[in-house]
Amino acid sequence: MSKSLQPIQAPRTMTDYAYTQVREDIIQGHLAPNSKLKIDALRNTYDVGATPIREALSRLSAEGFVLMEGQRGFRVSPISLEDLNDVTELRIMLELKALRNSILHGNDEWESQVVSTYYQLSKVEEGKLFDDLAHWEQRNHDFHWALISACASKWLLHFYNTLYDQHQRYRNMSLVANLGQRDLHAEHQRIYDAALARDVETACRETEAHIQKTAAVARQMLLEQMEGQPG
Repeated sequence: MSKSLQPIQAPRTMTDYAYTQVREDIIQGHLAPNSKLKIDALRNTYDVGATPIREALSRLSAEGFVLMEGQRGFRVSPISLEDLNDVTELRIMLELKALRNSILHGNDEWESQVVSTYYQLSKVEEGKLFDDLAHWEQRNHDFHWALISACASKWLLHFYNTLYDQHQRYRNMSLVANLGQRDLHAEHQRIYDAALARDVETACRETEAHIQKTAAVARQMLLEQMEGQPG
């Protein structure tokens, strides 16, 4: 299941299908960073033709998930400390802007959605998170989307959605470590309480701290991987 923040729609064409599947496999790490994307192998994996695969990879290249290497084909975009820092900074910038706008414009329907998604997330976080991390990720996604869903700028939400998924590539690397070291429920509750109180400054401050903690764990894991590589 895709974890994109925008509501999920069924693929309309084979290219849409290939795009959705490859994108999700990159985000989830099933297609490893910097790995070669061979058309024939992808055709067999997703049971679609070469043309939809190529068109899907071109779309993913425009979003930064895939690198085009001229006549050499395609490769999954690599991950790095520089990229993590860049994605984190931009995600925070856009998310806080969207959150501020959403809190200011949110009506009763927005508030009900925030309450509902927080309740569903809390039920998972108060249980055994390690039993079903994918379920937690979906509930986490729904809550964060609800918070910014009343933002009046559709372009802001569009670009934020791509950055959220780029950031998820790093979050997936460190998810288990994050859950073991942090009280995620308490972090989400502070954001939730501030949003419902229409306390924009506190909601933004808590959201930024929440994102930075995730980035810090991913950053540490990347450094450990770099130290473990041969010189």
